Amino acid sequence: MYLHSYRIKNYRRLKDVRIELASDISIFVGSNNSGKTSATQALFAFATGSKDKFSLYDFSSACWDDFDIAGEVTAEGIEQPGLPSISLDLWFEVTSSDLYLAMPLLPSTSWAGTQVGMRIEFAPRNTAELLEKFRSTRVESQRLAAALEKRPDEKYVPWPKNLTDYLKTELLNHFEFKYYQLDRAQFDEKHCSLDGYEPPLLGKEPGGAAILKSLIKVDTIDAQRHLADPNAGPGRSEDLSKRLSRFYKRNLDQRQEDHYALRALFDSEVGLNAHLADVFRDTLTRISTLGYPGLHNPRLEIKSALNPATIMSSQDARVHYVLGDDEGALRLPDTYNGLGFKNLIYMVVEILDRHGRWVADKEQRALLHLVIIEEPEAHLHAQLQQVFIRNVLELMKTGDDENAIFHCQTVVTTHSPHILYELGFKPIRYFRRQNLAAEQTTNVLNLSTFYSQTPIERDFLQRYLKLTHCDLFFADAAILVEGNVERLLLPAMLEKMGSDAPALRSACLTILEVGGAFGHRFRLLVEFLGIVALVITDLDSVKAVMAAEENSDDGIEFEIPTADADQPPTKKSGKACLPSEPDALTSNQTLIQWLPKKQTIAELNAASANEKMYSPDDGQSCKVRVAYQVLTDVTWSGTTTNLCGRTLEESFGLENAEWCQTLAQHHLGLRFRNAPSTPIALAENLHKRVSGSSFDKTKFALGVLSASPEEWLMPLYIKEGLQWLNSVLSIELAASPVDTTAPAITAALEEIAADTGIGK
Repeated sequence: MYLHSYRIKNYRRLKDVRIELASDISIFVGSNNSGKTSATQALFAFATGSKDKFSLYDFSSACWDDFDIAGEVTAEGIEQPGLPSISLDLWFEVTSSDLYLAMPLLPSTSWAGTQVGMRIEFAPRNTAELLEKFRSTRVESQRLAAALEKRPDEKYVPWPKNLTDYLKTELLNHFEFKYYQLDRAQFDEKHCSLDGYEPPLLGKEPGGAAILKSLIKVDTIDAQRHLADPNAGPGRSEDLSKRLSRFYKRNLDQRQEDHYALRALFDSEVGLNAHLADVFRDTLTRISTLGYPGLHNPRLEIKSALNPATIMSSQDARVHYVLGDDEGALRLPDTYNGLGFKNLIYMVVEILDRHGRWVADKEQRALLHLVIIEEPEAHLHAQLQQVFIRNVLELMKTGDDENAIFHCQTVVTTHSPHILYELGFKPIRYFRRQNLAAEQTTNVLNLSTFYSQTPIERDFLQRYLKLTHCDLFFADAAILVEGNVERLLLPAMLEKMGSDAPALRSACLTILEVGGAFGHRFRLLVEFLGIVALVITDLDSVKAVMAAEENSDDGIEFEIPTADADQPPTKKSGKACLPSEPDALTSNQTLIQWLPKKQTIAELNAASANEKMYSPDDGQSCKVRVAYQVLTDVTWSGTTTNLCGRTLEESFGLENAEWCQTLAQHHLGLRFRNAPSTPIALAENLHKRVSGSSFDKTKFALGVLSASPEEWLMPLYIKEGLQWLNSVLSIELAASPVDTTAPAITAALEEIAADTGIGK
């Protein structure tokens, strides 16, 4: 049995979110403040059954208005609206061998299927009683306040001002957990209940809490591990040795001259060292499978630290790092090792400890152990991150036969592209922020669905992202560029936009080099993720050639989609030419198959701004625009002509004609010994130079970067594309303002207090 999926409602920004889990490991990714941590904290809070983990600030923002509206309905004859609740639906996948263990959740004796479910609600114990108590409390407070001496500038409003104000203090006195049995037949394929379905409450014997406890145990390893500085003060540092053993303590008289005591202490230390070596042998062996100590790192050894100088103080078994193999090897305390390995060892010990306690609980052992690991990448270099995630599941394997009915699952939240690199698409659950009806919410996408629905593109995309990086999953927007030159120059161009594009400076952008021949293959992934994307590509004008010339060395092959989608595309061949060539076509598959879906250069030149953009009508945040070379006025030798280049280098040479043709910029490779006489001649010469085999594009890009950005002009098509991206991101930021309401501020302060220990 394993947890197939769960649905959260009304919990923070998770207004209504369904999350599918893999049977082994699931990776939660997404930009900051997208709800990843909330999704794991809700699961932990409900599974542990501790209602003190909830406060009013855990309710979604829309619920606050619902509370206050309900609190103000007092007229007789008006139906009292219900109060919001936070709910969690758990769906377990069961097999015939473990079905009997989930019997309390079977909706009927005729049940047939593979999933059983239960709902846990954090809801009012008695709505009428809660409202009556609130109203009587408010009336009494107002009566007492009215008796106070009035002041000229009186602004005092007694508590509680409204129902939310009341529940900030009294929530836990009126809310409780309620447990329901769910019938899979009453839900659709996305686990949304059918109209009119009301699940029955689970009975008191054995009771919903007991059933839940018998099915699943949730453990979390938080991101805040505070391993940085052992002298940072209480609550901010974590001594690794104390995590390994806190139960070996002694109290002896501090007497340096008492050799009876010192000899007894020595004998104890020898025996204790042997005992510690035996106890921790298996743990240290498992740590070694994660790449530590490696080739050049000191190995671990557990030794007692019974120091006569501090014999009256609490003593723990200490971790030491051993430099050498002989008896005289240097042994350093754990504070002398790097944060990365401290974090690695800490996580391994915590995982083994939580898993060991679950295994040891023979009589009340839950069927499923779900371990949530937050941001394991902290302090770990890229290779060690991959080693950890590759082997983490092995840490929880015990090998005994009885585990056939027990199961372990892992959820990892991360911002590391290296972890995604290691595991690929299928385990990824992408948290996408949304702004619907002025409310900030989250939608969770299952990348295994994308993997199964796109067999043609998935392997290419997965291999490509492994070869480059997976920052796409953490960005506010993506810029897909033609090649290496664009990738090198774009950061400078973004900087050049400066104050004219403030949103570009504050947004998290990722730049992906995809090429014109492959850019369109990212379409399905970009649209599936629903992200904002600017595609910067080349016009790639070609002149169609006759069949007899198709096999020539300088021919460019490209495809033209057929009118019938079921038919394969038509293959054509062409030779590179100036965009001004009559009847010129584009060989760029992004322009042909994605945006603006035009084939001739004339059509591309005439394409409107709307034709270069795509945005679905389903409310997703996906917005895509393509930017390619456009006609612009080129002035040279006193003549101005409307021209455009075939590539970035050509466009740059045309729009920076005077600068590129100076002797000082000879290193760019675009200067001609004999100056062209007209703008058209300049365009022809630039086309020949850039198309030639001797032209070094990387040298050109580095040459531009070596100059001050004020010296050159950005090609118009790229500037227009970046201006569009800035405008879209400005709208996104305006729709997601910093929430300065009391609930948001208080919740933020509570989160800071939880992370820092301040105010506790």
